[in-house]
Amino acid sequence: MADAEATAVGLTVPADWREHRVGGLAWWTPAVPLAPGVRVVVTTRSGGISAPPRAGLNLATHVGDAPACVTANRLRLQQLLQLPAAPCWLQQVHGKQVFEPAAIVPDAGWPLPVADAACTRHGAVLAVLTADCLPVVLAAADGSAVAVAHAGWRGLAAGVLEASLAALRCAPGAVTAWLGPAIGPRAFEVGDEVREVFVSGHEQAATAFVPNARGRWQADLGLLAMQRLEAAGVTRVGGGGVCTVSDPTRWYSYRRDFVPGADTGRFVTLVWREHVTL
Repeated sequence: MADAEATAVGLTVPADWREHRVGGLAWWTPAVPLAPGVRVVVTTRSGGISAPPRAGLNLATHVGDAPACVTANRLRLQQLLQLPAAPCWLQQVHGKQVFEPAAIVPDAGWPLPVADAACTRHGAVLAVLTADCLPVVLAAADGSAVAVAHAGWRGLAAGVLEASLAALRCAPGAVTAWLGPAIGPRAFEVGDEVREVFVSGHEQAATAFVPNARGRWQADLGLLAMQRLEAAGVTRVGGGGVCTVSDPTRWYSYRRDFVPGADTGRFVTLVWREHVTL
């Protein structure tokens, strides 16, 4: 991955993240690697050619953007980050299916797997697209396996994190989890039906919902994810605390930007293993 111009930028980047810039592209990485040979990248809006309302580096093909713009954005991402392979894009449906590519995904002609998580022990570059939902990266302590999950509230409730952990096939206590940017609790208002989905199965989930003046609830998606991970036996969890809604210069946000007929863009969370022998 390119290192030129890579610097920590500004006071608005949390201490456990680093922001990097090359050729107009800006992305974030964990300040400390999750495991040996494991690379994690979260893109921002900077560096792309998409037009409003998806202005910037939109990487999603399903949001109404011009296909040529998305193709150019994806190629620019792959080239500037010097990715070892084309990302393994998914058709995300807010479920819990985990896709496991056997090796590096071909550059073209690859049908999109219907899944909301991916796991590999090989050289594939895993990817999930988000714009308020929570991206969660999982890595075995020895770097032998990695996974990434698209964990909106529906996916969390369905068990996408538990399914991703199972796909790693290692002891949960030997897994490091990393939470990416997502809608924060001040912005995420939900109804009784969402709260009930979580609290009915996990009483502890009640602490992630705070009543508001409108008779609804402010939900903490990151806390819900951490509770699920802890219940599954994962003790090392980092990242989190970055709200997509409150920072329109860096992040796409469905709740903030969506209007009928004009979906917002999506940024990507990537994870891959370096120096893999296939």
